[in-house]
Amino acid sequence: MKADMNDTGSMPRQAARDSSGAEPGSGAPRRDRLYQELARTLLADLAEAGVRPGERLPPERELSQRYDVSRPTVREALIALEVQGLIEVRLGSGAYLKALPDGAEPAAFAVSAFEVTEARLLVEPEVAGLAAAQIDAQELAQLAALVDGIAQENARHAGTESADRDFHLLIARASRNTALLRIVEDLWALRAASPETALLYAKARAANIQPVVEEHTAILRALEARDPAAARAAMRAHLNAVLDSLLFATEERAIEEARRASLSRKARIAHTME
Repeated sequence: MKADMNDTGSMPRQAARDSSGAEPGSGAPRRDRLYQELARTLLADLAEAGVRPGERLPPERELSQRYDVSRPTVREALIALEVQGLIEVRLGSGAYLKALPDGAEPAAFAVSAFEVTEARLLVEPEVAGLAAAQIDAQELAQLAALVDGIAQENARHAGTESADRDFHLLIARASRNTALLRIVEDLWALRAASPETALLYAKARAANIQPVVEEHTAILRALEARDPAAARAAMRAHLNAVLDSLLFATEERAIEEARRASLSRKARIAHTME
């Protein structure tokens, strides 16, 4: 990338912006999320700098400093561009430009995994609190079986998370609130339907990040105790952990691939010296 590329693009350098992309004190949110704004700005700067398909983009850390955003925001932007076929992320190597969008067809964005999980964080703890006061013995037994199912799916490394989904939907049904059940169902459907969300979860599974049995067990124990406050807290802790795992999914996978490549190189060198 050319060295005279605008150090900030068209984005104001203001580290205090929150994850929604809103400016402090503005009174109104931005039209785009911050990662979407970053993706559009990055594409414009790549075009202005004359970057050609096949050329490597700066690493995440450099982009984070250049645009004064967090590395998770950079990661979201790159995933959004990867889904659209505009860049290619090569493990252990970085991101490479594949194409720039036609000016008549600007980049479009689906819903990101972070947005889906943030929405779940707003809804599912309260759903769990309601369920704690309503759930019956049969539903508790079903939840216990689903926790075992999560452990079994993790052991198989099959890449399926149906037991995890069923666990959360059962809690929503136990809230005895049809509207909340529909919201939780829609959020899980959105997780499966959004290409950007599906891609990040695929990266997480490739990095061996799986649903955590202990977190689901904590939710179950709070529900068994019929303790709404504990159920809310356990669900909130679980979903915050999901957010953390998504933030580092691609980075952990890249580190693992780099480690394997390093070991392979050392083995080849050792072989040639025998």
